[in-house]
Amino acid sequence: MDGIGDIRTFIAVADARSFAAAARKLAISPAQASKLVARLEDRLGARLLNRTTRDVSLTDVGRAYLDRARALVDEFDALETSVRDTAKGPRGLLKVSAPVSFGALQLQPALLDFAAAYPDLGLEVFYADRAVNLVDEGFDAAVRIGHLSDSSLVARRLAVTRVVTCASPAYLAHRGAPERPSDLSSHDVVLDLNLRDPSHWPFVENGRRIDVRVQGRLRFSRAEACLAAAREGWGIAREPAFVAAEDLRAGRLKLVLPAFEPQPLPIHAVYPHARHLAAKVRVFVDFLAERFAGEPEWHRGW
Repeated sequence: MDGIGDIRTFIAVADARSFAAAARKLAISPAQASKLVARLEDRLGARLLNRTTRDVSLTDVGRAYLDRARALVDEFDALETSVRDTAKGPRGLLKVSAPVSFGALQLQPALLDFAAAYPDLGLEVFYADRAVNLVDEGFDAAVRIGHLSDSSLVARRLAVTRVVTCASPAYLAHRGAPERPSDLSSHDVVLDLNLRDPSHWPFVENGRRIDVRVQGRLRFSRAEACLAAAREGWGIAREPAFVAAEDLRAGRLKLVLPAFEPQPLPIHAVYPHARHLAAKVRVFVDFLAERFAGEPEWHRGW
C-alpha cells in the first residue's frame, strides 16, 4: 500500500478511535492497520496517535495533520474519479435536489431521458422546496429557482420563469378584473406559503418595483393547490408560469395585471466548487442546459 493508503488508514483509525474498527472498515487486519500508521509516523518523524490498551486518541500534531490529510485524500479520490470517468464515461450515483412543483411538472421527464442516456449512472432525486445544504447533506447538484444567495456554489443558468397573477373567468366576471396592483386590496387572494413573503406581491409600475400587501383566507403550501382554488373561483393566485401554463392555455385561468408583471425568476443548476468536477455532475448540468435552452415551453401557447 502506498503513501495515500497509509494516510487513509490513519484517517480511519482517527475517526473510529480504534485500530480494530478501522481495520474492519478497510478490510485489513488490525496488525496491518497498526503497521501502516506506524510507517506514516516514521516517515513524518512525528507521533500522530496516542495508543493505550483501551483507547486511541490524536496527539496535537495528529489533530493538526488530520484535517489536511482528509482534504488530501478527498482531492486524490476526486482526481482519480475524474480521470476514470473521462476514460470510461460517468458512472455511480448522482444525488440531486429540486423544488417540488418544478421537479414534478418540468424536471421529471428530463430526468428520465437523462437516465436513459447514461445507463451507468444511478439517480437519487429529492423534491423539496427548501434550499438543501449540498455539501453537508451529500448532494451532487440541485436545481434552484430565484435569485441565488449562496456564493459558495457554482451556478449555471438553465432558464427563466415568468411569475403570473391569474384568476378564473367566473371570478373575474363576478368581481371584475383589477386594473392596478393596488386594486388587489379589495379582492380575494389565494396565498402560496412557499413564497418568501406570501403576503407581499411584487409588481413593476412605471419602471420601478412596488410591493403590494395582499390578504386571503385560503393559504396553501403547494402551487398546484393554490391554482386549483383559483380555478374554482376562490380568488386571485400568483404562481410561476411553469405551473400555471396548462390552465392558461386551456382558458381555465386568465392573466390578471399582465402590464405590471414582475421580472422573471432565473432557474439555475448549482453544484459545489471542486477542482476536479465529477463527470456525472458535468454531464448532468450540460444535459439540463441543453434541454431547457431557448424560450421555455411553459411560456408558449397562452
